[in-house]
Amino acid sequence: MLEKTTRMNYLYDFYYSLLTPKQQSYMSLYYLDDYSLGEIAEEYDISRQAVYDNIKRTEAMLEEYEEKLLLFQKFQERSKLLAKAKELLYEESPAKQALLDVIAELEKLD
Repeated sequence: MLEKTTRMNYLYDFYYSLLTPKQQSYMSLYYLDDYSLGEIAEEYDISRQAVYDNIKRTEAMLEEYEEKLLLFQKFQERSKLLAKAKELLYEESPAKQALLDVIAELEKLD
């Protein structure tokens, strides 16, 4: 469950601007603020089933976006490569320090 929550949080971060305001709100409350379906339903004066259906549809949309755009996959691959590069460069030298500085700047872009 934690792995799914983490994945959904990342997908939400990458693709939230493609969602409607209502989808953004439900996903944010459910995944980021840890609201229950009942609490969200109460907040919007709708049924728990309506909240559940909306969240499930939105999760499927996020997965579809990721399948096509691969932003999260590329982020993960880039993070692994940066970590490996840092590990290889950890011995001190001026050139290696410059490369570590460049890697640090690349990490700030994510």
